Amino acid sequence: MKSTDIRIVEASYDTEDFQYRTPIKFGGVTLDRVTILNVRVTVETRSGRTAEGFGSMPLGNVWAFPSKTLSYGQTLGAMKELAVAFWETVEEHTEFGHPIELGHVLEPQFLAHLGPIGTELGFAEPIPMLAALVVASPFDAAIHDAYGKALGLNSFQTNGPEFLTHDLGRYLGSEFAGESLDRYILPEPKPRMPLYHLVGALDPLTPSDVKQPVGDGLPETLGDWIRRDGLTHLKIKLNGDDLAWDVDRVVRVHDVAEQVQHTRGVTTWWYSLDFNERCQNVEYLLEFLRRVFIKSRSGFDRVQYIEQPTARDLKADRHNVMHEAARLKPVVIDESLVDLTSLQLAREMGYTGVAFKACKGQTQTLLLAAAAQKYGLFRCVQDLTCVGASLIHSAAVAAHIPGVAAIESNGRQYCPAANAPWDARFPGVFTIHDGTMNTAILNGVGLGAV
Repeated sequence: MKSTDIRIVEASYDTEDFQYRTPIKFGGVTLDRVTILNVRVTVETRSGRTAEGFGSMPLGNVWAFPSKTLSYGQTLGAMKELAVAFWETVEEHTEFGHPIELGHVLEPQFLAHLGPIGTELGFAEPIPMLAALVVASPFDAAIHDAYGKALGLNSFQTNGPEFLTHDLGRYLGSEFAGESLDRYILPEPKPRMPLYHLVGALDPLTPSDVKQPVGDGLPETLGDWIRRDGLTHLKIKLNGDDLAWDVDRVVRVHDVAEQVQHTRGVTTWWYSLDFNERCQNVEYLLEFLRRVFIKSRSGFDRVQYIEQPTARDLKADRHNVMHEAARLKPVVIDESLVDLTSLQLAREMGYTGVAFKACKGQTQTLLLAAAAQKYGLFRCVQDLTCVGASLIHSAAVAAHIPGVAAIESNGRQYCPAANAPWDARFPGVFTIHDGTMNTAILNGVGLGAV
């Protein structure tokens, strides 16, 4: 037992709804709105000190609960039902512990609600584990935030043996026995990080692509975004079921970027490619890379990594191994990464990197980040169109995990209204000017958002 251990006193939550400035298309679905889940958790230390923590995350149901039979309202409604159940679970939890310990105990209790709620709603398909992780993430973040506030420390500085009773062997297996979590976490954030800008499948690249201007003063084309924000990292959304379109999209994005960067005098910039698991097989990916290489060798050379090209259910898709593709570019798992078992299976199947997301929980992300470092995997942190406090959570994860090359942030593109109250408080985080995010500021008490 540690004197710094906390227990949960009470919890509460609310939701906010926002319309997107422009729609975003991914995984074959067009999305124009978001519901944010905000959570507050009050904790008490063994010595009686109390603190309130705050966590926030978009309920990205289109990404976390894709369905061909259920409507947007039904999948979002299911995640809202999970929020009620998770709130009750957190309120009823009375054990003391470190946030990592509490998160480790609470996660299986959260997952136990999936079956009963799916049955109660009459769904013919199961609610995915990923949906539960997204709903649970603001509860987990609020606990970590409250812990740091109770101790007067940044939460990323509270994972050493003086705070966390057990070593990593308890959470990650015997090969981690004797290792402390803090050896895999930076106590201070990296001062600046390159920002990955999203090029959605519907986003105009040139003025001729603009059919109906938004007219709100923000950039209308990719070239305008690059010039305004000084961008050097572009994440390109691809369809995965139209080879000619996907190849042409990368070539066109590269042509625009090359022209604009030349006028800016910039010689180094990068792309990531995201198929959102839409490729039917790895052969599609290999042929895609071959054609991009032929059509634009310079564009191919600027691809930094590839995200989750094929279906997220790795066990059902064992033949789609990534060994050959990963010899060309790092291939990272995103939707597939839900626990240590999925990480180990991905390694067996040839994946060479991992995409972390704050929406899968602070506890799980820190533990799997330790595993990824030990295994020598490529590391990146991806977005869920995070806005407000959820972007602070995501950016802080990226800034405190060694080896993360850049941070994705697209809320400023699609939902700037949700960021407006936060912009002045976090200069250089929500508004970008030199292609980088000011992550030095992410060192406040707790998780630093409020």
